[in-house]
Amino acid sequence: MNLRDKLRGLLVRVYARRVEGHLDHAQVPKHIGVIMDGNRRWAKAAGSTTAQGHQAGADKIEEFLGWCAETDVEVVTLWLFSTDNFGRPQEELVPLLGIIEDTVRSLAADGRWRVHHVGALDLLPSGMQRTLKEAEEATANVDGILVNVAIGYGGRQEIADAVRSMLLNAAEQGTPMEELAEAVDIDMIGRHLYTRAQPDPDLVIRTSGEQRLSGFMLWQTAHSEYYFCEVFWPAFRKVDFLRALRDYAMRHRRYGG
Repeated sequence: MNLRDKLRGLLVRVYARRVEGHLDHAQVPKHIGVIMDGNRRWAKAAGSTTAQGHQAGADKIEEFLGWCAETDVEVVTLWLFSTDNFGRPQEELVPLLGIIEDTVRSLAADGRWRVHHVGALDLLPSGMQRTLKEAEEATANVDGILVNVAIGYGGRQEIADAVRSMLLNAAEQGTPMEELAEAVDIDMIGRHLYTRAQPDPDLVIRTSGEQRLSGFMLWQTAHSEYYFCEVFWPAFRKVDFLRALRDYAMRHRRYGG
């Protein structure tokens, strides 16, 4: 690392401390959703392989959760693998799923996070299904950040699964269709989502400069704030995170009022 890079790094750290020092923890979002985008583009820019890009993105997660813990965030939803990602070439898909499975094991073994899977479990390989169930069981009593790992996740798929669950539940109870139709409301659907009983995201961060949701938590983000960051996920820094929190704190959330 040359002198210029060292100086730039020092200035970034000083700036980050300044931003953090002015951060009002009472204004920190309690639930943050993260669309971790840009692993492949980061790898291409760095002259690395796609698998190395995905691994670099996975390695960033623990550091990110540490920042969240320092700022009193209570719930984090990490979008690790979408239903659309199943369409990627096998030579990319197989290593990616392996990296994700290792990441889930690492999060569970850390001891600081309560791991919860959100997504269509039946779409995933049997080995990953076991890993996710074991991670949830092993961390069920951890008193730390609730970390939702969104794997095999799609917003439309979640809503379809919620409706299916609601219909099956009504059928098991012998509820007539007309009675169910009368009873359906927002709260009922919410009780059948992957994130039932959790607060909706206050803030959604998407890296890599893309400004779209791509189907992320379509139901839960109706009133969320969004922060789009130009940097690729593996290069996401604490100062970028603090800027997102500062930006969020400056907004006035009206909830339609």
